[in-house]
Amino acid sequence: MSEIAMEPVSPGPAQNAGRRVPSSSQLNLPPSMSRTGLSLETPSPTARYHHPDRLASTPSPCRTIYSDRFIPCRSTSNFALFDIYPYSTASSASDLREEGASTYSTLLKTVLFGPSTPEKSLCDRDSYSFSGYTPSRNIFRYKKKICRSPYDFSPVGFDGALPGVIPSPPKTPRKVPRSPYKVLDAPALQDDFYLNLVDWSSHNVLAVGLGNCVYLWNACSSKVTKLCDLGMDDSVCSVGWAQRGTHLAVGTNLGQVQIWDASRCMRVRTMEGHRMRVGALAWSPSLLSSGSRDRNIIQRDIRAQEDAVSKLTGHKSEVCGLKWSYDNRELASGGNDNKLFIWNPHSTQPVLKYSEHTAAVKAIAWSPHLHGLLASGGGTADRCIRFWNTTSNMHLSCMDTGSQVCNLVWSKNVNELVSTHGYSQNQIIVWRYPSMSKLATLTGHTYRVLYLAISPDGQTIVTGAGDETLRFWNVFPSPKSQNTDSDIGAASLGRTQIR
Repeated sequence: MSEIAMEPVSPGPAQNAGRRVPSSSQLNLPPSMSRTGLSLETPSPTARYHHPDRLASTPSPCRTIYSDRFIPCRSTSNFALFDIYPYSTASSASDLREEGASTYSTLLKTVLFGPSTPEKSLCDRDSYSFSGYTPSRNIFRYKKKICRSPYDFSPVGFDGALPGVIPSPPKTPRKVPRSPYKVLDAPALQDDFYLNLVDWSSHNVLAVGLGNCVYLWNACSSKVTKLCDLGMDDSVCSVGWAQRGTHLAVGTNLGQVQIWDASRCMRVRTMEGHRMRVGALAWSPSLLSSGSRDRNIIQRDIRAQEDAVSKLTGHKSEVCGLKWSYDNRELASGGNDNKLFIWNPHSTQPVLKYSEHTAAVKAIAWSPHLHGLLASGGGTADRCIRFWNTTSNMHLSCMDTGSQVCNLVWSKNVNELVSTHGYSQNQIIVWRYPSMSKLATLTGHTYRVLYLAISPDGQTIVTGAGDETLRFWNVFPSPKSQNTDSDIGAASLGRTQIR
């Protein structure tokens, strides 16, 4: 049997005083073990310390022996660098903390607990004493919950403000007046879903088709002018202002498209091409598009001698909605065949086809804020507003409104849109996009709200219905302020008659 050495922990000099070291004969060994093969060694002061109960082989002088675990010594560790409790009384912390660490700790205290004032220190100390809790130097500790404002700038929050920082006040929601500021009587305004009888020009003049006549209402002076009378054999089915200038297009029940100069109350041109009524009109800078009950869309250039530049075919029923995009590169058309088509100026066939609606598509609106964003609304059997990205050919979202969607228009001042409805609510809804949360619901019409136009400043809308009234609403903010009243709304109040 090899020799085994027992290495007890060497006691210090003070501990060895008056203490007898046992000899080998006094060791309590088993009978089978020889006493001559054992020796009791007293380690030198340079010997490595081991656990007193551990038996180990004699260490080799060229080999390093490692213990099985490491227990840090708290007296030599620099834990004071992490002492962020503001009321610590340990004097050793300041001795061990360097200048950079002290600056960082002070800043961290300010962010976490706010400025340390004598009053606050006393208050916090009293609260700890009352609860029987003594503040410790632990990083994680229990403390009173700090009531913080939801508008604090600090990500961790504290009950005071950072020096030089003024917290922003909460933003109050914009209020939309629930009543129209003006009502115009519009006798003989037809209750027909497929017609478009109201439009507002860039020169702040409203055109309204009433029976077989077209009337103009100047929003600045409230002056009413009779533009034209088609006679007893014809009637007005649609009106549409040119994007600039004073030219107004009038679509008739006999399939004609008449161009009028509103500044001179003079008809400039009459164009043929449709076999049935023209219920939809849309202008681009160079083209006038007309949609008819004969299922065709005709592109016209009033500068050219010909009445028609091209004919667009694709719809299987009456075309009741037409809108050019803001960049004039895409034309959207909706029909009674429940289809929504996208055309470009150089094609006679639709470049995109959407069939998700389950009722007639009259309501169409392009977003002025995002290129290629299109909104469309379905009729009574559909009741949905759908959003499309024509650039990527994607169906973005759908909102069930609960009633027939008659018209859509987008605000150019804010990312909101307004919809008008028929069966069975007859309401006007202002939506916030893209959340599609209702900002306001406006009521007042007793018939379907079939007609909608927006003022040139983008703040006021006018709605028309079969109850033979036109109602003016301030629904959108101005570009500069959300609380500025429209100049049109301030012009006059009350109820007047358009003819």
